[in-house]
Amino acid sequence: MGEVVYDKRDQLEKVESVLLPGETVHAVYDAVGAGTGFLGLTDLRILFQDNSFVGRRIALTSVPYGRINSVSFVSDKSIFGKLVATSIISVAVGGENHEVEFRGHEKARHAHDIILGRIVGA
Repeated sequence: MGEVVYDKRDQLEKVESVLLPGETVHAVYDAVGAGTGFLGLTDLRILFQDNSFVGRRIALTSVPYGRINSVSFVSDKSIFGKLVATSIISVAVGGENHEVEFRGHEKARHAHDIILGRIVGA
């Protein structure tokens, strides 16, 4: 897939520190808004860092692509039936949705496309 794309080196290093043998990082994007610190994408899983875990703790949650039900763009509105460029995606895992807001719609699109490709086998 090429070179790793990332926003912050320390976030990339956190993801690299928990890789399984042979696992490859594709992207690590800083997230904005409440809770999520970043989203990491590897060839095997998604990693969500949640900065608002119970008791002022931080959780780094791994979700294998095979457990993901869907990935969505989240937008407040559309213009004439067309989706407005958005910087938010939602990842459905079981009965839970993980929303991540990125620093720009290009990063959201890239993350969405990596996840979608993995869950449909492309």
